[in-house]
Amino acid sequence: MNPDALRKATPEEQYEEVTRGTVDLQVPEDLKKKLQRSYDKGKPLVIKAGFDPSRPDLHLGHSLLLTRMRRFQDFGHTVVFLIGDFTALIGDPTGKNTTRPALTRDEVKVNSETYKQQVFKVLDADKTEVKFNSEWLDALGTEGMIRLASRYSVQRMLERDDFKTRYRENRSISLHEFLYPLLQGHDSVALKADVELGATDQLFNLGVGRQLMKDEGLEPQVIMTGPILEGLDAKLVDGVITGDKMSKSLDNYVGIDEPADSIFGKLMSITDDLMWRYYKLLSALPLKKVLEMEEQTKSGALHPKAAKVAFAQEMAARFQGEEAGRKAAEDFEKRFAKKELSTDELPLVEVSLAGAEKLPVTKLLPETKLVASATEARKLMAQGGVRVNGEKVVDPKAELGAGEYTVQVGKLKVARVKLA
Repeated sequence: MNPDALRKATPEEQYEEVTRGTVDLQVPEDLKKKLQRSYDKGKPLVIKAGFDPSRPDLHLGHSLLLTRMRRFQDFGHTVVFLIGDFTALIGDPTGKNTTRPALTRDEVKVNSETYKQQVFKVLDADKTEVKFNSEWLDALGTEGMIRLASRYSVQRMLERDDFKTRYRENRSISLHEFLYPLLQGHDSVALKADVELGATDQLFNLGVGRQLMKDEGLEPQVIMTGPILEGLDAKLVDGVITGDKMSKSLDNYVGIDEPADSIFGKLMSITDDLMWRYYKLLSALPLKKVLEMEEQTKSGALHPKAAKVAFAQEMAARFQGEEAGRKAAEDFEKRFAKKELSTDELPLVEVSLAGAEKLPVTKLLPETKLVASATEARKLMAQGGVRVNGEKVVDPKAELGAGEYTVQVGKLKVARVKLA
């Protein structure tokens, strides 16, 4: 590691950036001391974040943690992307009211590879250490596992909210679930982590790691948890951004594998208030710059639309490349701002009738990639969000025969379709 990379920003400047959007920080003074020591000695901190490979498809909400890791990485610190292949065999019980099914090793392997392909859209692959916790947890063996289990009492485990709730409601808690936070904590011991990042619902587990490090005579890690990202439909209510968290099941998400124009269009649909929340949590711009832009929009020096375009293009470029982000911005401007795009310029999507005379619109829409499923199509049709040749289609049983059509979903998605 080049010591100069650790000195391109002062410890105070680093602290301001890496803690932005933080919900829990234990302990602020410890982090300041670690950053100062790293700066003075030119030795990078070890930043750990664990990922359970049970859900391989990521959206913008999942990228919050990766963005926080990238900020540390940009200051020259060592980022460890830890894939919990061993702990996934147990299943993380955090936030669950029932015992969670464990994955097989084959399932973990497939999901892990998918994860690795997606996370480097945010992290610098050349500067990221990818680890699997089976490297040291497999080696524990039966004796080591029993010794680890002896380090924490049942009473302390029941302090965790989800365990406490299930115990109070007489719901099942399997003994193996108590091992998960212990094993996650042991990961921190094995890596000698300086900082562990996680979501707010992981606070208990992160604290176990801090305690186990103390027991081992190691300097305890600093704990940093971040917020849960609200979905695209969130709004400002009484001065607070309010809404459901970003979720595929609620169709209020931006997938990081989506095409650039889809990412861009979805982000252009959010409210101005939500835009600044996203900016502060996700943008690579320094926080001071973001706050300056926010003030400029309030004073009228910067139009909110210009700020939103810049953010949407940044996100589209982050996940799909600079050129794709630039083109998405240009295409959006032509299509929705200048109204210059004619239907002839839209890409033609050919869909087969497969021998039938007609095809239900609910089946056609997924074929055009304008929606993900027939279920989503029906939902949008019921809301009046689907048009064919400019006319709303609300009947879920509506069908189309052979011919060419202009199909629009919401304000942002349009395709020219040939049914044959």
